[in-house]
Amino acid sequence: MDQKPAVIWEQARSLLAERMTRDVFDRWIAVIEALALDGQTLVLTVPLGYYQTWVESNYLALIRQAIASVCGRELNVAFRVDASKRAVEASQPVAAPEPVRAAKATSEIPFDPKLTFETFVVGPSNNFAHAASLAVSQSPGVAYNPLFIYGGSGLGKTHLIQAIGRSISQQNPKSRVIYISSESFLNEYLDALAKKSTLNFRKKYRSVDVLLIDDVQFLIGKDALQEEFFHTFNALHGNRRQLVMTCDRPVNEMVGLEQRLVTRFQWGQVTQIEKPGMETRMAILQKKQEQMNIRIADDVLLYLAEHIRSDVRHLEGALTRVTAYASLMGHPVTIESVEQILRDLLDQERQNALTIDVIQRTVAEYYDIRLADMTSKQRPQAIAFPRQVAMYLCRDLTDHSLPAIGEAFSRNHATVMHACSLITTRMSADGDLRQTISTLRHNLGR
Repeated sequence: MDQKPAVIWEQARSLLAERMTRDVFDRWIAVIEALALDGQTLVLTVPLGYYQTWVESNYLALIRQAIASVCGRELNVAFRVDASKRAVEASQPVAAPEPVRAAKATSEIPFDPKLTFETFVVGPSNNFAHAASLAVSQSPGVAYNPLFIYGGSGLGKTHLIQAIGRSISQQNPKSRVIYISSESFLNEYLDALAKKSTLNFRKKYRSVDVLLIDDVQFLIGKDALQEEFFHTFNALHGNRRQLVMTCDRPVNEMVGLEQRLVTRFQWGQVTQIEKPGMETRMAILQKKQEQMNIRIADDVLLYLAEHIRSDVRHLEGALTRVTAYASLMGHPVTIESVEQILRDLLDQERQNALTIDVIQRTVAEYYDIRLADMTSKQRPQAIAFPRQVAMYLCRDLTDHSLPAIGEAFSRNHATVMHACSLITTRMSADGDLRQTISTLRHNLGR
């Protein structure tokens, strides 16, 4: 361990990437490199003095926590300024291939070389979003314009939007592609107002070939920014330039967003990324294992896939922590050791686990029926259908068996099977029902 400061920092940095926004990580953390492990102190280097001041003031606690998670014990952290490092390197991943840049502006985020279509694991929860993204990358401005991708945090929205931008930039290097977060877009707009350079700001964004905006929910409640983005959207769309946006919620649930923007966001294709199922989670772990060039026992991977259900970021982060343990401690990875290494994460997963009771209450409130109707013998359509929806969600979002779900609804497992089949069939043909299920998932935090 004394000879592996770079390994310690690389694993800790992977954990920090999960806990920070990409803007913050790329600017302040990716530039840091490991210099030495001096006793109980990990020495890290930064390119300039003000980086050291800012990181120590704002991110030192997070850095120490990440290092402790990797090492299994707390280490002191000391920074050294390495004047040979240029400040511009702060926006580039360390020890990674040169990123494809959207343009020269410092507010724009470089594409992560790991976020490509080839590294994206496709499953039932994201197959349409993946297909739509691929179509956009092949025919920007023609297929699905705009493309609006929504879903919970850590499910792959940023992966897809970056894959689109990287693919277009590689296929046509002359394309003007900008990938930026809504927060950075706001900061740049405010800076342009302060410097009275809004004309340059508008020229820049309204003349691109592809505009990729991450986390557009940040527009909510910001009237001036919405006005600016409305005209930018119109200029680009009117010239058949491609727009792609990601969001943490459906368009029609963006309360505080002007209706004219809601309408425009729905002009093209709206697609959702849902939480991955068991098979997809296992495939993600296997893919990640290949990328990291490691080998973890299948029973350990299965354990991770079964117990880390919240999102892909947590799932990959769990594998990173397990791998760090194996690399640094030299011990074989077992389910028992995984339970110890990931104790905090597993506790959090258990706390966030959905119960049948919560689903019943949420569905009953949505359809304005009594909770008691979920288990009653009454069969009018106004009660039977919501009950079937609740059974479907229980089967889809929990690990409970058919008999256990049936018992919770005072029914048998055959009734639950019939309800799940009925809802699945109707969803394939009924867009309103698909939207209802999506809304209920969102209300349940899924």
